[in-house]
Amino acid sequence: MKKTLIITMMLLLTVQAFSQDKKSKSEKMNTSKEHYTFQLSDKVTRQKVSFKNRYGITLSGDLYLPKNVGNTKLAALAISGPFGAVKQQSSGLYANIMAERGFAVVAFDPSYTGESSGEPRNVASPEINTEDFSAAVDFLGLQKNVDRNKIGIIGICGFGGFALNATAIDKRVKAVAATSLYDMTRVMSKGYNDSVTLEKRTKTLENLGEQRWKDAENGKPADGPRNLPETLKGDEPQFIKEYFDYYRTPRGFHANSVNSNGAWLVTNPISFMNMPILSYVKEISPRPMLLIAGENAHSRYFSEDIFKVANEPKELIIIPNTVHVDLYDKVNVIPFDKLEKFFKDNLK
Repeated sequence: MKKTLIITMMLLLTVQAFSQDKKSKSEKMNTSKEHYTFQLSDKVTRQKVSFKNRYGITLSGDLYLPKNVGNTKLAALAISGPFGAVKQQSSGLYANIMAERGFAVVAFDPSYTGESSGEPRNVASPEINTEDFSAAVDFLGLQKNVDRNKIGIIGICGFGGFALNATAIDKRVKAVAATSLYDMTRVMSKGYNDSVTLEKRTKTLENLGEQRWKDAENGKPADGPRNLPETLKGDEPQFIKEYFDYYRTPRGFHANSVNSNGAWLVTNPISFMNMPILSYVKEISPRPMLLIAGENAHSRYFSEDIFKVANEPKELIIIPNTVHVDLYDKVNVIPFDKLEKFFKDNLK
């Protein structure tokens, strides 16, 4: 694999969709930070909320509730992802639809991104992003209209891995689903399809170490190259074209999204390089796990590999004729009926 492709995978790691069409090129992107990439259901209310994780970082979320539920105690879901996205994108869309189906749902921006706090900006952490899910469970369990014994989580893309990791350690989570799963620690340390050699890994770590000296000297961490270009040249790998079509077109653009409009820090991969997040995935059992992946997704192998390792009860669904980002926002492709049944059957 070419060095540039490996670097792109390490810095981007969450993005997909099909090549730009003429409509996407001609439409103007909404650059308002209040913009949502989907319409709020008329059966649902949305309220801005915030809560702290155990590191003291204030997470910004949206609480979605079905209308006219009265004093009913609801089963609840925490949702985040993709890696580099914000709650006005995929996670909010999922929350909107799952609330329409009777759940209390919080979609949140991860630490250091979007409207959540944390300095420096645009940095990720396998530990802290796992903790973000548990903090969302804390929040949901304090809501008067939520049954704290009926809480599940959904992770999209890179946050699918963090969702599984959080479920393994946090026994309050009763069921977990991951769509278009990415194991961020695996792909950053080993590359796409585990293609990075020890020599290349060592060189990457040497470069990251040198960058730390530069950051220390400058008094602040340096931004890496922007995750996605302003325009496509046409010779990019297919997965980049697909990511571009979601994040850099009106379909999914959001000004707060790192993948739409920014870059991760150069040193962002450091904590991912030797802290595998899914070492204890077997300990999710006996709680149920649902994995959903696209048939033609470049990330499909992550879901298949975790499915092989995990203990029962578990289920893997492969959606025909779909790619990674189709499960970000294509409501006619995402199996919401299955997600509804999975959580209603297991949050009771």
